[in-house]
Amino acid sequence: MSRPFERGTWAEVRRIADVLRTETIGGLLLLVAAAAALGWANSPWAGAYHALSEVRLGPSALHLDLTLSEWAADGLLAVFFFVAGLELKREFVAGDLRDPRRALLPVAAAVGGMVVPALVYTAINVTVPDGAPAGWAVPIATDIAFALAVLGVINTHLPASLRTFLLTLAVVDDLLAIVVIAVVFSASLAWLPLVLALLPLAGFAWLAQRGRTSPWLLVPLAVATWALVHASGIHATVAGVLLAFTVPTATSGRFEHRLRPLSAGVAVPVFAFFAAGVTVTGSSLGLAGPITVGVAAGLVLGKTVGVAGTTWLVVRLTRARLAEGLAWLDVIGLALLGGVGFTVSLLVSELAFGAGSPGDSAAKVGILGGSLVAALLAAVVLRARNRHYRRLTEEEETDADGDGVPDAYQ
Repeated sequence: MSRPFERGTWAEVRRIADVLRTETIGGLLLLVAAAAALGWANSPWAGAYHALSEVRLGPSALHLDLTLSEWAADGLLAVFFFVAGLELKREFVAGDLRDPRRALLPVAAAVGGMVVPALVYTAINVTVPDGAPAGWAVPIATDIAFALAVLGVINTHLPASLRTFLLTLAVVDDLLAIVVIAVVFSASLAWLPLVLALLPLAGFAWLAQRGRTSPWLLVPLAVATWALVHASGIHATVAGVLLAFTVPTATSGRFEHRLRPLSAGVAVPVFAFFAAGVTVTGSSLGLAGPITVGVAAGLVLGKTVGVAGTTWLVVRLTRARLAEGLAWLDVIGLALLGGVGFTVSLLVSELAFGAGSPGDSAAKVGILGGSLVAALLAAVVLRARNRHYRRLTEEEETDADGDGVPDAYQ
């Protein structure tokens, strides 16, 4: 009988711990960047912030005459999705989730954690005259860096199994979100650039499969693939996932080691700086309309019901049991934490409503507010379990025979 949230292998736990440390630091940088953007955008110098966001760079002949805000969303986030793609492939090919019994729960929870928030948002926005159902995808994703930063701030001792589940859940719904972006929010398709993108993509794959990881060889091919995908009308971040899937699992760790700090420490915070600068003074205080409420409710209520409810259904239908020492309150706390949406939600908001539009501003207020409420509620629940988590952590780290491997993993 399978046990959801059961302890993984020691090698997998160590790898996940390394990932979480990097993402937690990145999440703290993300919080600082978002706070700086909000402060600047609501200061007497807000005009300078918006002017900086609109500075244009790049060759117009190649369809790359983009603003700094667009470079952050289309360019830097491609690095973020490249790392997410590597992580997802590694989990399902070489990680603990290659076992379908382990993969079922986080994948199902990720799907439920996307469908229910979309339904909550849609239900709110189709019942009022001034609703905007087009924003249904805004609350579907979980921001792993932001969520882990919350964990770091509240200083809980979340069990390794739950942390692994949270990471996998976030990676899976990031991938599903990029599928939504590619299918729903891409512009009219230009086939020639898309076909041409296969050439540098194939070259990148050929070199990666042969273990040739020199950036002098791979970066130009990756940039060419990204630029051609961008020119095709498909959102350029899709190129990051496509490139990641060509990397063999045996060498993906090397790519992750190089690029995860760049993704968590530079790409995501810079994007957040340009995306989170919403002016919420004056007339914008009236933004608590259906878009804002729909996004916030989707993140707080939809994510909690979607993740926890789907987990309950899987346990119920498969007769699985929670791992020993864990309770449903742990699952609820984790589901609440899944409502901390940020990076992908901000991106989808710009795609759904248009960057800087009233709808985009309203959605971003909902993203920031909903994420804050979800984080606070998660903190209350997880702090209530703090003593229990600390005891579990101490048991997992006990190494009585001194062989370097905790006794719980032997």
